[in-house]
Amino acid sequence: MAALRVAKQALRSDIKKRVAALDDQEKLRQSRVISQKLLKHPKYVNCERIGVFLSMHDEVRTEDIIKDVFKHGKTCFMPKYQTRGPNNHMDMVKLNSMEDMMSLPLTSWNIRQPSDDDHTREEALETGGLDLILMPGLGFDRSGNRLGRGKGFYDTYLKRCIKHPKGKPYTIGLAFREQLCQEIPVDEHDVLIDQILYEDME
Repeated sequence: MAALRVAKQALRSDIKKRVAALDDQEKLRQSRVISQKLLKHPKYVNCERIGVFLSMHDEVRTEDIIKDVFKHGKTCFMPKYQTRGPNNHMDMVKLNSMEDMMSLPLTSWNIRQPSDDDHTREEALETGGLDLILMPGLGFDRSGNRLGRGKGFYDTYLKRCIKHPKGKPYTIGLAFREQLCQEIPVDEHDVLIDQILYEDME
């Protein structure tokens, strides 16, 4: 386990350097290519309830995707992260509109999310579950392994999804080319992603 932790940490710092070398224009360009791929994807076209992360500076931008979700009348859910003591907890709570998104407070990670005293939002698993979750991550390999930031938010949430009557949603990771790795070291807690979308140069 210790060796795996060390391997993951080394890979995290390597990927962070690669992504940090990208300028904002290049991040935006790749994000647009990936968004276009997603918007044509049958799993996206046919989904009704979707979980979308609100992107951080080193992640594929999701604003265009969220705009499209509202344009097509899909129900949009976003992560709400809580770190209380040793336990990290994530819910997927309803996002009502682009205006709603822009009005959310910024966290210390510089991402928007509802405040802790905002208890009015529907949580996806308390109602109809999710059809699709778009997955952030630091690194991905082509086998569907994902390297997160080490907090386990998404892996734990997907395990909760599996217990929901609707079952596990389809999962799509969104990645810059610089986030693709030969192989991601994983253990039994890591949940495989169904598909990774990135700009394919082959």
